[in-house]
Amino acid sequence: MFDANISPSSPIDAQPTIGLIGMGAMGKMYARVLSEAGWGKIHVCDLPERYNDLERQYASTPNVTPLVDGHAVARSSDFIIYSVEAEFIDRVVEQYGPSTKLNAIVAGQTSVKAPERAAFEKYLPPDTHIISCHSLHGPAVNPVGQPLVLIKHRGPPEALAFVEAILCCFRSRYVYLSYEEHDLVTANTQAVTHAAFLSMGTAWASALSYPWEQGLYVGGIETAKVNLTLRIYSNAWHVYAGLAILNPSAKIQIDQYAKSATELFKLMLAGGSGAEEELKKFRERVEWGRETVFGNGLKDSNKRGRQPILLSQEVLDRFSLGKMPPSVLPSSTTGLVDASSSPSAPPSKYRPNSHLSLLAMVDCWAHLGIKPYHHLSLAATPIFRLFLGVAEHLFLSPSLLGSAMHSALYDTWHRADDLEFVVAARGWSQCVSFGSFELYRRRFEQTRSFFEARFEEAGKLGSEMIKVIMESEVKREEGEVKAGVGL
Repeated sequence: MFDANISPSSPIDAQPTIGLIGMGAMGKMYARVLSEAGWGKIHVCDLPERYNDLERQYASTPNVTPLVDGHAVARSSDFIIYSVEAEFIDRVVEQYGPSTKLNAIVAGQTSVKAPERAAFEKYLPPDTHIISCHSLHGPAVNPVGQPLVLIKHRGPPEALAFVEAILCCFRSRYVYLSYEEHDLVTANTQAVTHAAFLSMGTAWASALSYPWEQGLYVGGIETAKVNLTLRIYSNAWHVYAGLAILNPSAKIQIDQYAKSATELFKLMLAGGSGAEEELKKFRERVEWGRETVFGNGLKDSNKRGRQPILLSQEVLDRFSLGKMPPSVLPSSTTGLVDASSSPSAPPSKYRPNSHLSLLAMVDCWAHLGIKPYHHLSLAATPIFRLFLGVAEHLFLSPSLLGSAMHSALYDTWHRADDLEFVVAARGWSQCVSFGSFELYRRRFEQTRSFFEARFEEAGKLGSEMIKVIMESEVKREEGEVKAGVGL
């Protein structure tokens, strides 16, 4: 019944009809890639009131046919993808699922699969097959080489092969998981990274400060922090809300991230006050996190030739929104001093700070037993890959990590910013624990409005930064496969 050899070059009558229910950013990206690949029968729909807009948008794309609603798409399509928010998946599948074509294959593009699975099992006719999917990247990211999760939940092997044949035009890397495995992996790779960047943005907005304009957080890994934070806030809030609120593993991780940030900040204050025992506790906790997350496994891998994820800080400088400060370092007692006076200091043009967001990230991973390199090879998003690279860059450089710990304990210029960050992290954790999409939306959009005027500029730089790093990552991974390097 399912022809695994089907392709866009097959006769039009032999091609399947592909249905897309939900034409947000990801739905449109799927329509574009499938259309450009040459698939001839793509039926799409959004909310009924948007039907006329879809008709205008696709008037010059003959192989994409807008239909009035999900009933029309479900009845006519052989392979159907629901590309709607996890919050609404139950309601949408309840409405359109019973209209599904006999023996059709149904998939969902939701970021949290537990509600999707429940809706599919409850409302889809028993004669349909469930082979779900999830592209682990945003709509603006090139899908080539990116992980594309496939979940064979209900259906024969030939149904999975059929879906693979349709989606191969994305040139993504297939990752085969169950529904349960998907939600655990996405929580491990996305929940805490999203929480970190959401907290950074809220902290900057609360301080009414664009950090890159003050000359304090500019260049190197600060560039990645700023660009990724603005990238997240330039997207729609629901992209992150569903994962955070509906995924139980995500709630646990976001709570731990807030705890890690709070406890590290308290240790910073106590250690910096001159109490030797408290100073020792702070350093030991940071070193414990480093050893737990990056310890022997990475050392062994390095012996076999594994290359770091992050490109040099100088390369990242090309994508900075701010101007580099003079080649000097701050001192807790004398203001600004020549970097050459400290042989263990990092490059002098990068002003040291506590990097509390990164210290908390690694501490959180360590407490939860998360192995980030396992997920890197399995199903890493570009944002997770970059943030892991930034953390790796900091924690595997004795001079950078030592400088960060020294600054955390003794420099006071960033204390107010660190306090804002801790408050923001705890606020996001509480917001998620309440389980309110409306509260999440309001909190997100309040912060978003502060950065909105900078999205266009940051979007161009951020996209180029991700492109350059991802191209480097593809080459690195290809080289490691040939050399047999891995974790």
